[in-house]
Amino acid sequence: MTSVEIIPLQGLPLVGAGDDLIELMASALERNDVASRAGDVLVVAQKIVSKAEGRFVDLATVEPSAKAVELAALVDKDPRLVEIILSESVRTVRARRGVLIVEHRLGFVMANAGVDQSNVGPSGGAQRALLLPSNPDRSAETLRLGLAARTGSDIAVVINDSFGRAWRQGTAGVAIGAAGLPALIDLRGRPDLFGRKLEASIIGFADEIAAAASLVMGQADEALPAVIIRGLRWSAPTSTAASILRSPNEDLFR
Repeated sequence: MTSVEIIPLQGLPLVGAGDDLIELMASALERNDVASRAGDVLVVAQKIVSKAEGRFVDLATVEPSAKAVELAALVDKDPRLVEIILSESVRTVRARRGVLIVEHRLGFVMANAGVDQSNVGPSGGAQRALLLPSNPDRSAETLRLGLAARTGSDIAVVINDSFGRAWRQGTAGVAIGAAGLPALIDLRGRPDLFGRKLEASIIGFADEIAAAASLVMGQADEALPAVIIRGLRWSAPTSTAASILRSPNEDLFR
């Protein structure tokens, strides 16, 4: 591998519930004159996947529980939003003013269970929140297979989202869904430059791809929710984003 390109797919329309992401991505590839190739990776923002899957919640329909009301007072958030967060979570990890870290039902430890209102327009005047896709790995695989049928090219797919990191300021892109590539590449047993066998090196390949894509996709009003990453090579077996999650028995901080 000598170089890697990150190619933004310009001109994607605002995505709504029920939109065909396969058709939208295939059309964007044609419009941007990007002929997909085997080995390309399409990185798609979680938000447009969730929108296409109709993962909206109207806050007016939410009745907060007593637990949500109590927690909302502690973290200074809308009790209805906290109720949605709790419904998407299996446990609360940390809570203080302005911060609510939970373990999502999919296993992600993250702020607010990924429940988001940024770049989510109102519908008929109603305030809405957006949830993560119900199964991001399945969403990635569906998109991969659909694009292969539509374009004839077997490209990989990563769904990325922005996560904060423990012990570090700022957010970075991570993979919450992956298909057609190794989410992890295990280098243990391979020699380093001096012939010493690597003992603990496992590369978060899908996360590195997700973070690289985020540099171009942006976090605000850039309106670039999909990019093609070209030039990567791998030989490890494919695996899903779920494989990235550390099991509880290996987690020193759980």
